[in-house]
Amino acid sequence: MVTSRPNRPDAPGAPGAPGPLGRLLDDACPPFALLRRRTPGRDHDTVEVLLGPVHEAERLADLPVGPLPTLALVPFRQIRERGFDVRDDGTPLSALVAEEVYEIPLAEALAALPEHAVRVDGGGFDVCDEEYADTVERVIRDEIGRGEGANFVIRRTFGGRIDGFGRADALALFRRLLEGERGAYWTYVVHTGERTLVGASPEVHVRMAGGTVVMNPISGTYRHPAAGPTADSLLAFLGDRKETEELSMVVDEELKMMCTVGDRGGVVVGPRLKEMSHLTHTEYELRGRSSLDVREVLRETMFAATVTGSPVQNACRVIERYESGGRGYYAGALALLGLDPAGSQTLDSPILIRTADIARDGRLRVPVGATLVRHSDPAGEVAETHAKAAGVLAALGVRPAAPRPPAGGARLADDPRVRAALAARRAGLAPFWLRMQERPAAATGRALVVDGEDTFTAMLAHVLRVAGAEVTVRRFDEPGLREAALAWEGPIVLGPGPGDPADSADPKMRLLRGLAAELLAGHRHGLLGVCLGHELLAAELGLPLVRKAEPAQGAQTRIALFGAEEVVGFYNTYAAHCDDAGAARLARAGVEVSRDPVTGEVHALRSAGGGFAGVQFHPESVLTLRGPDLLRDLLTAVLRPAPA
Repeated sequence: MVTSRPNRPDAPGAPGAPGPLGRLLDDACPPFALLRRRTPGRDHDTVEVLLGPVHEAERLADLPVGPLPTLALVPFRQIRERGFDVRDDGTPLSALVAEEVYEIPLAEALAALPEHAVRVDGGGFDVCDEEYADTVERVIRDEIGRGEGANFVIRRTFGGRIDGFGRADALALFRRLLEGERGAYWTYVVHTGERTLVGASPEVHVRMAGGTVVMNPISGTYRHPAAGPTADSLLAFLGDRKETEELSMVVDEELKMMCTVGDRGGVVVGPRLKEMSHLTHTEYELRGRSSLDVREVLRETMFAATVTGSPVQNACRVIERYESGGRGYYAGALALLGLDPAGSQTLDSPILIRTADIARDGRLRVPVGATLVRHSDPAGEVAETHAKAAGVLAALGVRPAAPRPPAGGARLADDPRVRAALAARRAGLAPFWLRMQERPAAATGRALVVDGEDTFTAMLAHVLRVAGAEVTVRRFDEPGLREAALAWEGPIVLGPGPGDPADSADPKMRLLRGLAAELLAGHRHGLLGVCLGHELLAAELGLPLVRKAEPAQGAQTRIALFGAEEVVGFYNTYAAHCDDAGAARLARAGVEVSRDPVTGEVHALRSAGGGFAGVQFHPESVLTLRGPDLLRDLLTAVLRPAPA
């Protein structure tokens, strides 16, 4: 047992002193947290005990970082720090500033923790199964189907009451999660005096140590059958294209964040399995290097696409349209901030999911959500929310515990067929993102990237920097963007963004369409449109923009691109269309069109004499196998002087 304050009169080992776990039952004891963390490099079979006062902060930048850890409870509403729309429910950004820290062997902690059952009265979901299934259908039709994004996570909440809830109940629930849930990244109880959070989160939000940043996108849920999981049923899940695309989409979204906070972008590791008591997830790990303050890293990574959707900013608006009330701490984060022995900042943060939020008066909330994508099945997404709540609800006694796996039994991930299926998934990712990329020592050019409200532009910027460019990223609504773009000496990339490109009533589309027209007419240093930017260029060339019969959000597709076969990633609900007559007209104007021979959808276009080009797919996506090479070739072509 280790304590940071060995000279306290009540420190462990002092004659007659209670142990730290015994002290937690005393109402005079300060707020506390118990953490079992599966962080690489630490002993997983220990429980940390933190005791200290709880303070409220306004901003993440106000959180203290010192030799003793600070445990922050970051509510979802904190995403307003990124300028995103969010329903402000008043949930505080709280910080437990440790004054005492202990480590206790797991077996010793289990022996000391209360083990009584906790009774929940009046339990049930606020949104019934039928209503949630209807929400799934509406999100697919009205949001994904209208170009608002690739995926969205919509919450429903199990609520109830624990009469007479107290510290002993909180510790008993923590004990039951330690025994009943497996595979969690963090298992924890945090008691602030005003509320208690008890959970077992599978997913890293972000961690940082020694300048290395790690994120852990988890998506795709294999629900264990009643008789238990089997390799055969898992293989059927791994072969489901919907599940594969769902995970790839969140990898792209979190790579956007990694490219924002990382000095060298990010590298993708995996995929792997996260095996838990009631379900198994597929996951990747993203690693990068950063010189930022840990609080800045925490701010720029609010919050994972696996609990919001993508692009994240527009996902926040969609969440407001479909969820009643605020999210509280759901989809926020716990964040343990401190210093290592060398004095460098550290951060370890799980996503706040699979967690019971219990008020002082015993009111209970267990929020859960499913990731909704274009191929989602409403009944399947309903079942997924039940499976995700199962671990916490089993600890609460609301539903039966999962059967324990046999001692020493093989993991699903050890089956050779499962390993082969995971390796096949990795083979479908762009090699560029499977290794760390170094930037040249000196830039050989400069580029301006216009962000249409989708931080895929951070990935575009990273790819361009690796290619030797000095890159500036400007949002479409920044003051002075138009003047800066028209005066820019170097290539300009009109980037992606959500929405209907043909909606002239949308202020964003009017602005970007006008900018595209001016640049197409007057910019002489190379112009490239990506996704939305491509659609706007195509519209300026007289091509109609049409809503696709089926959205291609997160779709990896093999296409013919100007005569060469390529595997590329699409994130589009709208597309420019071009028939034979249109292609002939554009050819006479010196514009070459690459299009689907059956549907007429335009995959790409380019000026034969240089000057401009556009691609509907995302060359920066992990789904585009030769994306960086294609981006380089496109920019090389547009940099040829256009005819005066």
